[in-house]
Parts: sequence; C-alpha cells; structure tokens
Amino acid sequence: MFSKFRSLIFKINPETAHDLAIKSLKLNFIPNIFDENKNDPMFKTTLFGKVIENPIGIAAGFDKNAEVYNPLFKLGFGFVEVGTITPIKQFGNPKPRVFRLQEDEALINRLGFNNFGAENISSRIRSIKPNGLLGINIGPNSDTKDRLNDYLICIKKFYDIADYITINISSPNTEKLRDFHENEKLEELLSSIREEMKNLKSNTPMVVKISPDISIEKANRIIEIILKYEIKAIIVSNTTEENRDKLKSANKYQKGGLSGKPLEEKSNELINIFYNSLKGKIPIIGVGGIDSGKSAYAKFLAGASFIQLYTGMVYEGPNIVIKIKKELKKLLKNIGVNNFNEIVGKKS
Repeated sequence: MFSKFRSLIFKINPETAHDLAIKSLKLNFIPNIFDENKNDPMFKTTLFGKVIENPIGIAAGFDKNAEVYNPLFKLGFGFVEVGTITPIKQFGNPKPRVFRLQEDEALINRLGFNNFGAENISSRIRSIKPNGLLGINIGPNSDTKDRLNDYLICIKKFYDIADYITINISSPNTEKLRDFHENEKLEELLSSIREEMKNLKSNTPMVVKISPDISIEKANRIIEIILKYEIKAIIVSNTTEENRDKLKSANKYQKGGLSGKPLEEKSNELINIFYNSLKGKIPIIGVGGIDSGKSAYAKFLAGASFIQLYTGMVYEGPNIVIKIKKELKKLLKNIGVNNFNEIVGKKS
C-alpha cells in the first residue's frame, strides 16, 4: 500500500509529510497489518528489566512531542523513544531544514530540537499512559546559559514517568552540543546527573546517545566514563556530519545530520568497537541505516542488543517492523538459532 503512495508523498515537503504522518497516527489512521510473527519467541527480549515483544524501537526524532507513542506501539515497535525534549518550548532552526536524498535512501536534517517543551510533554505523558516501554530523550535549549542544568531540569520533569531517559549529547544541529563528548565535560555532566538521581531517590535507567563522528580513542574514553557513572546503555549512534563524498543526491552538501543507508557501515563499525570494549557490561542500542531484516541482522552481529530506526520508515513505510521481523526470522532460521540474542556480537 505504502509503495503505491510513496511517489506522491515524496512530492510533499519532507517536514510537511512528517507532520501529516503524526496527524494520521493521532487520528488512529493505522494500517491494518497482519503480523504473523507477533509474540514470536525468536524476538522476545528484556530491556531495563522489562520484557518486550521485539528489540526494534523507533528512534527519537520521529515523535518529538510524545503525541503518538501508543499508535507506534500498535505498528509493532518493541519500544518507543520520544523527543528530543528541552526545558522550554523552541522552534528550532529556520526552515527548510529537512531534505530527502532519495538516490541514497537518506535524509539530512538540521531541525535543532524543535519541541513543545518539558512541561507540555510531561503533562501529556502523565495523562495518556504508554502501552509499552517508553524512553524519553532530553537535551538543552539552544539559547540556554547553562546546558548542564537543562539536562537536570528535564530529568526532574520526567524521571518518574520514563522507562529510561536518554542524554542526547550528539546532535550536530545544536551548536557545541558535541563538546560533551570531551572527557571533562562528560564527567561533569554524568556526575551531576548521578547526584540528581540520588537526590530524587530514582533508579530510572540513564542512557547516553553518542555521535558517530568520533575516534576509537575517544570511544574508549567514553566507555570508561559511562561505566564509572553507571550509565545503563549506550545508543550508537546519531546522525553524521561526514560521509558525503560518495552520495548521489544534489542535496548531499546541505548542512545538518545525515541519516539512513550511508550511515549503516559507519554505525556498525562503531558498534563493534563499543561491543568489544564493553564486553557485555551494558547493552548497545544500534542506530543507522536499518530498513530490512538484513540490515537489522548486521547490527546484531556487530554487537547491538537492540536497534532503533527512523529514516528506514520514511522509505519503507509504516509496516517496517513487520517487514524486518519477517526477513530477520528467515535469516535466523537458516542458521538454526532460537532467539536473535544468540547472534549478538558474533561478528567479533
């Protein structure tokens, strides 16, 4: 069904098309897709102590304002991450700020954390109970004078309604946000977060989302710091500012973060670096270029225990989870495994 309408949808401005998708989901216009692999033990797993039906999540950026998390669960996602959410409502960067690269099966965005703000979004989540495992992705306002404190404000707003909170230090579209990858700044941030969680008497899991544009040396130092401050998982990775030269689309040099297929190999390599260094101490959530059973399989082999996607749904449509599970099941049955977890890290 989606393939018939895709050419029409792709004639619409990508941000407008996204807004229409959110409105459709809010109105419960959800395709009636038969999922023959629903509750299949091959995909059953546990995230932060909670059993989930499958390891496929929707990445932050799709449901920025936590408007459609329950319809997304209906589409088959095993977990949903909303945001990025800042303390105060902000418009983000000037439009146009989202670009399709159809020839490359990619997107470039420079949205800049556009969202309704923590108070508005917190109220909505409190009034509409999530029907599955919900992650909340947080970040600082672009004009704040104290970025570190912005994270703490959001934590205080969401710690008691989130299944986990993602500390986003990796968007390329908020100036100097990636400075938090530097050792001292990351230590200061995570130390402050740990103290705040102690004050709140909360055990809500904290997750860090990192940039793909880091060196092996930087990755190893980040691992030391996140383990020191008891971060419960790491998301590898966000969009990239690199990987442009081999792209075909005329939009390839637009400023912003590149997502989709061109990020896949880079993401897998970084996942494998983290997997080999972490040695199973905390799980990896793999992001970048997932649009099929084959690409999901590669993420698990590299060392991801869970995966998230967004751009893949733009190109493959709302039935992408069903599609991935169907294709992935064939691959797993061919090698005789009973659960996908058996292949995690087997590339190493």
